[in-house]
Amino acid sequence: MSSFSRVCILLASLLTAGLGCADRPTPTDPYNQPIEATAEAATPLAFRQLSAGTSHTCGVTTDNLLYCWGYNGEGSVGDGTTTHRLAPVQVAGSRTYRQVSAGYDFTCAVTTDNRAVCWGSNSWDGGGNLGDGSTAARRLKPVAVLGGHAFRQVTAGLYHTCGVTTDDRAWCWGSNGGALGDGTLETRRTPVPVAGSLRFRQVSAGNTHTCGVTTDDRAYCWGLNKDGQLGDSTQIRALRPVPVAGGRRFRQVDGGGFHTCGVATDGRVFCWGSNSGGQIGDGRTAPRRTWPVRAVTGGFSFRRVEAGFSASCAVTTADVAYCWGSGAMGNSTIRGGNTPVLVQGGHAFAMVTAGGFHTCGRTTASRGYCWGHNLYGAVGDGTRIDRLLPRAIAPAAP
Repeated sequence: MSSFSRVCILLASLLTAGLGCADRPTPTDPYNQPIEATAEAATPLAFRQLSAGTSHTCGVTTDNLLYCWGYNGEGSVGDGTTTHRLAPVQVAGSRTYRQVSAGYDFTCAVTTDNRAVCWGSNSWDGGGNLGDGSTAARRLKPVAVLGGHAFRQVTAGLYHTCGVTTDDRAWCWGSNGGALGDGTLETRRTPVPVAGSLRFRQVSAGNTHTCGVTTDDRAYCWGLNKDGQLGDSTQIRALRPVPVAGGRRFRQVDGGGFHTCGVATDGRVFCWGSNSGGQIGDGRTAPRRTWPVRAVTGGFSFRRVEAGFSASCAVTTADVAYCWGSGAMGNSTIRGGNTPVLVQGGHAFAMVTAGGFHTCGRTTASRGYCWGHNLYGAVGDGTRIDRLLPRAIAPAAP
């Protein structure tokens, strides 16, 4: 079944289940994929980093091991099977990891020796988002990204992937409507350099666009721009990086479905692009197609922001998480809207990650929590029950 069809089914199941109305079981898996119940182990995992994809989640532990859970019909969990996982299972192989990024039905990660590997779906537009040079429809276990580059960060989008090497250069691969930033529209099955001489500290792949922050704190974006997700005061597709309008300096940016958010160096959050679900956070639902707008008022200072499919979340310097838009808010009273709402539960979050229809966060004590849509187990609590509030990620399968 096509990726677009699965998005439609997910949206339909959200409406059917009434996500945000009650914690209750979700409908039967429409794909009739096997779902493996996981026996509870004694010790919860301690996470260094988490990444929420469209309907699966992955996390790197403090001992550099990598676990994934949730939807696995295309092998995005990386355990060598297509069995959906309700709780964390270790990614196949003996590699150790420093960073992971969960995309749409695929995942990429950086090993402790700075090599990039990917797994999961590789079938869109002739293949290429796994970066292994093949046209294989999918890979159930990690495969090496070709090119011999030393990466320190990778980011998985809808059908493309980008990364930053240890010499601060950006490279991209996969389907290319401009999101690869190499000046062409050609699909690339191995990494190609982003055009120009910019040096990046960080990049983030959205659905059909990519944004990044340079080493001198400037934000640039490239790719499709119908919704203004590039933030360059136009709606024109860019095949090479273009500067985000306004001249602000940014600490970090994150590309979502069709919008982008960033944390300025002064700790304020700005967003731009599609706003149909209130994901810009400015109290409106009108799109912000030409200019970044401040997303959160009230004197907060933020450390990091994450843009999901139609929602956004951010963590303050006081370790408090807020979300806004249409998605998993982590609040039992307010279940979506165009202004930030507090994630309940009293957890001190060091980071959050917004996926398609679920959100996860890592606390300052390295514990993982998730909430939102849970049809395939993306929340990772061992159930298929949608969760309004943060739930502890279950211990790993034995």
